[in-house]
Amino acid sequence: MLQTDLDPIPYIDYAVLDPSATHEQVDRACEEADRFGFASVCVYPCNVKRATERLLKTKVEICTVIGFPSGATTSNVKLYEAMEAVENGATELDVVINFGWLKTGQTNLLHQDLAQICQESGKAVKAILELSLLTADEQELAAEVCMDAGVAFLKTGTGWAGGATVEMVNFLKEISHGKVGVKASGGIRTREQAIALINAGATRLGTSHGVAIAREKT
Repeated sequence: MLQTDLDPIPYIDYAVLDPSATHEQVDRACEEADRFGFASVCVYPCNVKRATERLLKTKVEICTVIGFPSGATTSNVKLYEAMEAVENGATELDVVINFGWLKTGQTNLLHQDLAQICQESGKAVKAILELSLLTADEQELAAEVCMDAGVAFLKTGTGWAGGATVEMVNFLKEISHGKVGVKASGGIRTREQAIALINAGATRLGTSHGVAIAREKT
């Protein structure tokens, strides 16, 4: 039975991923995340330290993106980016997988790419799958490789190649068998959308519209 009275606010990773975002916008997002009770703020690596300082002594997690948005940087660069972000205070890492490796069958490289970040960072890693760019077989393979590498979440996409759908979330929930969380990201603008995705199995929601959702009447 669908739950229509869910509160989506604790599920929200409040995204500040406009490349032109200013320090003032990051500061405001941090204040809003704390005030409304979002799960995290998700900022670019260059803003992690700033967000960490502003959310000190709050319950808001500091999320950042690694290899964003293409996933095509080298494994060493991704690892360095991840570890520097952790050093600056990041507690969650949304890592874009290397789609070229997936599509050419180099799943061993894809696995290593993620596993080293999971192991060395010690933080929750959310693997960004960009499901809209993958075939059904590739989606399944990507999910399995990412889970085997030790990720904590499977994420529908960056939000730059289309929005999250209920069907995407259903797929990730089914293939993960509850072993990892499911993050829906992209195009989430209303409370109704958020609740539908949670009912489908999402345990996190990536959106830049968190405040608008929070202010909607139930």
